[in-house]
Amino acid sequence: MEFFRIRRDIPFMKHALAFNVISMVTFLLAVVFLVTRGLNFSIEFTGGVVIEARYEQAANLEGIRTSLDKAGVHEPQVQNFGTSRDVMIRLALKDANNPALTKLDEISKKQVFDQDKFTALAIAQGGPGGKISRVEFVGPQVGKELASDGALALLLVCVGIMIYLAFRFEWKFSVAAIIANLHDVIIILGFFAFFQWEFSLSVLAAVLAVLGYSVNESVVVFDRVRETFRKKRGMTVPEVINHAITSTISRTIITHGSTQMMVTSMLFFGGPTLHYFALALTIGILFGIYSSVLVASPIVMWLGIKREDLIKPVRDKTTNDGAVV
Repeated sequence: MEFFRIRRDIPFMKHALAFNVISMVTFLLAVVFLVTRGLNFSIEFTGGVVIEARYEQAANLEGIRTSLDKAGVHEPQVQNFGTSRDVMIRLALKDANNPALTKLDEISKKQVFDQDKFTALAIAQGGPGGKISRVEFVGPQVGKELASDGALALLLVCVGIMIYLAFRFEWKFSVAAIIANLHDVIIILGFFAFFQWEFSLSVLAAVLAVLGYSVNESVVVFDRVRETFRKKRGMTVPEVINHAITSTISRTIITHGSTQMMVTSMLFFGGPTLHYFALALTIGILFGIYSSVLVASPIVMWLGIKREDLIKPVRDKTTNDGAVV
């Protein structure tokens, strides 16, 4: 299916060096932000307490935040989930040392929580009829395990992508695709480090989704490159890549435009729970298109891809072939 067809190939590879310089600068900035600012890990990674409360009417979130702040709980995360009457409060170990409650570092040892004190201190400020419905403790050790498991998941996905592309195409495509995919991941993390957005398990899931999404776009372009090598033998390698990218532009606009419409809906109407998940997907989709087309393809060209790498020469049959009597 195509909305339109571009008759003349766009010379993308003519500007390949400029595109990759832009990518390199963006990548290095992301690395600098990750090293200097670091990620703002959520409670799943740092450890802490998650409290869920329910009210008879819409809760006053600002009242809860103000009460906790006065009690010495710094930067409490207070948000609605589900309905305006349901509230989720997250208290991180690093921020929630307050004398009015059982300290969270003590909770990490005893795994106890004084619900009566917390209700009187914070829940009551959210409105009448507020009651704690659930208290969940996340220890720092669990957070470390989640962080290491997440990093291992990213590594395994990258290795799997390289093996898949090496078997389906050729090792040069595999190297180009994994560089482009890592480019996307680091830039997403760089945005979260620069703006200090919360990095949670849902954001990690979005990063893993972007890896698969980006490699799918690379496979589409690489397939068209192989097809063009077979059909148009007189083209040079840059011309083949330009033709492959140009002929897939309509498909790219349809696919990514439809996906981004759904992600944008989550971003604006999904509430705080889905906000950063959708934000990570949005960044990943935009940079995924850029890297699959304008980063991976030039790298394949510079690695010296040629027709013989993708199409095995046909063996000439001679009169001596076959069974000998």
